[in-house]
Amino acid sequence: MNNLEKQMLETLKDLKENHHVIGIKAEFEAEGTRLEEALRLKEVVTKADLDLFIKVGGCEAIKDMMDARVIGVKGIVGPMIETPYAMGKYVKAVHFVFPEEEREEMEFFINVETKTGADNLDAMIQSPQFADLAGVVLGRVDMTGSMGLSREDINSDTIFAMAEEMSKKLQKAGKKMVIGGGVSADSLPFFAKLPAGALTKFETRKVIFDAQAAIKDPHADKGILKAVGFELMWLKNKRDFYGMIFREDAARITMLENRYKKLIEEAGGHL
Repeated sequence: MNNLEKQMLETLKDLKENHHVIGIKAEFEAEGTRLEEALRLKEVVTKADLDLFIKVGGCEAIKDMMDARVIGVKGIVGPMIETPYAMGKYVKAVHFVFPEEEREEMEFFINVETKTGADNLDAMIQSPQFADLAGVVLGRVDMTGSMGLSREDINSDTIFAMAEEMSKKLQKAGKKMVIGGGVSADSLPFFAKLPAGALTKFETRKVIFDAQAAIKDPHADKGILKAVGFELMWLKNKRDFYGMIFREDAARITMLENRYKKLIEEAGGHL
């Protein structure tokens, strides 16, 4: 590991030991995580004794799921699931990629992040395929957008009422409830108001917290800030990694242009 990755590791150990962090998330979807990035992240996460979750690019993102299997992850999240049909396609893809003995050691979630998805949650819960899921992630930022609200409304009474109703349904079904999207210290009162024991986890863009332990911690805000610090280090590490590749390529481009530009043009070629 490089020095920045060592700092990332120390931050994760601190987050686990002192701030109720239980896992790290990477996204092949909106974040566009590449396989080599995820593999480097997996090394840091494993050394911190945490679980790695991958959000794939769609309900049938077979290639993403295969890459996640190569990496070795604790769980998969399927985005933008809005209907029982889409959920069934996701579960079918999971069964295609992961053998049963591996599925037994993993957790599979769906992201409900639109009003359509929330309206169809009852039908999804009643679907036989729902039994194969560990739970549901409520994506609050996309949810506000689908309802014609702004990102600033993620902690509003409207979104809370939806989260509360969803949490009760999932509790009754014996499934986990996770909340993501715009998580900050301002979200903690929102989480604490949900029915007792209903919220299993909450997550920043990259860091997953044990919700029931964190919301009781008077220093939970510091944990969230440290989670943002981890994300910043992760982004800097990505920048440095690809920056090194860019600089190597830039040097070779300059060398080839200096050496062959005139000859290529005289031969009728193009640069």
